[in-house]
Amino acid sequence: DITMALFRVAGVVLALLCSTTDAFVFPSQTNGKLEQPFVGTTSLEAAHHEDSANESSEGESQQRQSTSSNFMTTRRSALKAGVVAGTALISFADTSVASGENDAFSPAKRTTAYRVDTTIPPTLLPLDARKETAILKGLGKGSGTSKQAIFDDSVNLNNLLQKIVYGTADAITNVVNPQTEDSKSGPGYASFVCFGVPAAASLTDIDLSLSLLSSIVQPRKSTNLDTALGLTVAPLSTQGTLDAYAQGGQSEGDLLEALTKAGVPESDSQLYLPLLQFAKQNSLKLLALAPEAEDVRTVRAEGLQNVDVDRRSRYVVDAEGFIQQTQDPKFRMYTERSLLKDFNPVDEKDGNQGNYFAERILVHETAASVAATYASKRPESLVALVAPIPDLRFLGGINGRIPRISNFLNKEDNKVTVDAVTTILVNPTAKETLSKSRYLRLEVGTGPETLNYQSKVADYLWFSTAPKVNMIPRLMNAK
Repeated sequence: DITMALFRVAGVVLALLCSTTDAFVFPSQTNGKLEQPFVGTTSLEAAHHEDSANESSEGESQQRQSTSSNFMTTRRSALKAGVVAGTALISFADTSVASGENDAFSPAKRTTAYRVDTTIPPTLLPLDARKETAILKGLGKGSGTSKQAIFDDSVNLNNLLQKIVYGTADAITNVVNPQTEDSKSGPGYASFVCFGVPAAASLTDIDLSLSLLSSIVQPRKSTNLDTALGLTVAPLSTQGTLDAYAQGGQSEGDLLEALTKAGVPESDSQLYLPLLQFAKQNSLKLLALAPEAEDVRTVRAEGLQNVDVDRRSRYVVDAEGFIQQTQDPKFRMYTERSLLKDFNPVDEKDGNQGNYFAERILVHETAASVAATYASKRPESLVALVAPIPDLRFLGGINGRIPRISNFLNKEDNKVTVDAVTTILVNPTAKETLSKSRYLRLEVGTGPETLNYQSKVADYLWFSTAPKVNMIPRLMNAK
């Protein structure tokens, strides 16, 4: 680009210089005799030279007139040559630049990750590669994710400029470079990262989850901090098998067979196998997070009260909090706007939404109880878990229960708050966010009576490839 600009400047200078100078080094030819040119003389200096010559010799007047005529011809030729040369240089530069622009063109890289900001209503902040790396590294160090809004949505004409200048700079810095606080370290603190994959997950979804998990785990390899990976497809009865596999005492084939016997579909076992392999290779603790398949069927058909008492006590460690949560206004809004939306009768006789509700809250409570129990005994530990998007969206499922259970297990030293739990939806679709349009739905609770309980869909949305533009609503510029 600099070279082309120099070509343009050279052409313009040459043309201008030629238009203000009578002669350069172009000699004039008179009667076959080479005359000395007036090198670097202007038109006024040339005229004065001609007048002096005429006064000194009358006989040379006619010859000088001929010379002057030829000289003026030379001036016109030089000017013409300069303009032509300058034009050629400019044209060459323009052509070269145009050609270079075409050769160097590459389409812009579109964002594949977004932060869901807790504004009202929620907005999306695009994350470039640098921010993605910083965020995943921060999660690995236990930073969690603040649920405070980065951009204050209460903007008007009076405070707009002030908010642009002062209101967001510090917040954005903290998103990219999260700071370690005393409340996020030491006894009583642990962090959790919940990956939500589509209900009909594919290997692409698992691969993206695995890639993100790998980046999160990386900073922890140089520490002695405990790290676990929980799977909601594995019933609690398979915990011994998972331990044996992770420690190298059981083959992959034996593991898959044990999962199948416990009621895990073979297709799910094969789908989640890369995560199991990753955990073994990186010495991660594997956690079985699901209640037994027969108990799930019992709840769906007969209700929660008919589950074996001993097993139910393993699923629900905070029985009082479990019951009280069902009466919480925010949870009731979540139940109505999200949880019950997935109700689908298993047969013609299954029309009881109450039993479906009991089934889902048992599944959620079991996973949260196992994860919180593991973390409560290991300061600054990290538990990553993989579950279907419906069990995590709008922060009211497994992820929403972890802070309460952590507080129950460690009342004196508990530092696990909602900020310690990060939710990432992997390749979400508009349908799985319960949107009735092509856009992703970012929140539930938009009416006047539920606005105080509004919940965003997740902390982050991550895609394997750039999503369609008509999927992304309320996009903000985070720079």
